[in-house]
Amino acid sequence: MGFPTLRSLRWKIAALTAAACCGVALVIGVLVHQSTAKYGERVGHDRVTTQLTQAKEELATTGKRPEGAELLSPGEVPKPLARALADRQRSDDYATWYDVKAPNWYWLWAAVPVEDRVLAVRTDMSSEVRRLQLLDRSIAKSVLAALVVVVPLSALATEPINRRLRRGARTARDIAGGDLAARIGRRGRARDEISQMSAAMDAMAASLQQRIEAEKRFTADVAHELRTPLMGLVTAAGLLDEDDEAAGLVRERVRTLRKLTEDLLEVSRLDAGAESARLDEVPLGELVTDVVRRGGHATRVDVENAQTVRTDPRRVERIVTNLVANAHLHGAPPVTVTVTGTRIAVRDHGPGLPVDLLTDGPRRFVTGAAERGTGHGLGLTIALGQAAVLGARLTFANAPDGGAVATLELDEDPPASLSGPSR
Repeated sequence: MGFPTLRSLRWKIAALTAAACCGVALVIGVLVHQSTAKYGERVGHDRVTTQLTQAKEELATTGKRPEGAELLSPGEVPKPLARALADRQRSDDYATWYDVKAPNWYWLWAAVPVEDRVLAVRTDMSSEVRRLQLLDRSIAKSVLAALVVVVPLSALATEPINRRLRRGARTARDIAGGDLAARIGRRGRARDEISQMSAAMDAMAASLQQRIEAEKRFTADVAHELRTPLMGLVTAAGLLDEDDEAAGLVRERVRTLRKLTEDLLEVSRLDAGAESARLDEVPLGELVTDVVRRGGHATRVDVENAQTVRTDPRRVERIVTNLVANAHLHGAPPVTVTVTGTRIAVRDHGPGLPVDLLTDGPRRFVTGAAERGTGHGLGLTIALGQAAVLGARLTFANAPDGGAVATLELDEDPPASLSGPSR
């Protein structure tokens, strides 16, 4: 289990919760800071005005400069304080000035004109400022401590939701992989949006399973029902005059119909998972060379360090035959079969495979628009099914310089028992 990242929904929710906590703490901290700062200034203002009032009274009584006060000439008054004096509404009003001197020395001044001089006092506000700074640090520490608690609790609280979503994703992958019986199911009494999504997905999977099962049964039934009358047609066509052009056309169509029926039966067996592989030690280069030679097509075979593998030679032959036939039917010469190690690659130099086939894989009874009517789209479907029975990997791509490439990669060490997919 790796370090958690924000790609996980759980940690996204935890991060969102942490951001919300920080936002709330920031707003509260600013409000508390401003309120405390204003209170400190008000306390300082009251203190300095009291000092100034007492100093003014003492000056009027004794005629001497009061202790802690200053009698300044107009030129000695700090300019900000002088501007505050000039901005007074009444002549007997006090003027105040907050003088900030770093580090952490803060003075609040109060002054009033006395004849031709200015009576000024000041009070030290550093204790109020330090108290405000201490409050800010306490708020910051409290927020950090809260985050240390809130983030793990948020992650733990969202884990059940994350677990349900992971189960849904895992079920979807199982269905995409061919397990149509996979279901998310309902756990607990939750009736939230995730439960609704799970129920809808289970209903969709059940409907999809029913439709696919119906399609499989239909394909198998059609192929089975056609087989008996087809054998009669094959026998009858064999009795026709061999020199008759119409009889030759009938025999050709009957052969095409027979091949289609056999392909349909093979597809239905692959769909039902009724196929299993018989593993033998097979020299791959010799097998492919013999299969291509017997195919009757002008196909070049290149063998490079081919290995002897444990596989089912009949199914490998079926796959290679279909791939070579498809390359000649829909591609263009030269067609090359290359055997390297346990890999078989069939390459043609035609227009290449369509984008939908590369994206979604081959589909039965679907062929390219340029070859409409020249096939039934079952060859590559059967090749894929037989590869799955072998536990091999069959991929399709287009070469950079043009042409289609189909690659069969056999397992060097296949399991003792192999069977076809149930999809």
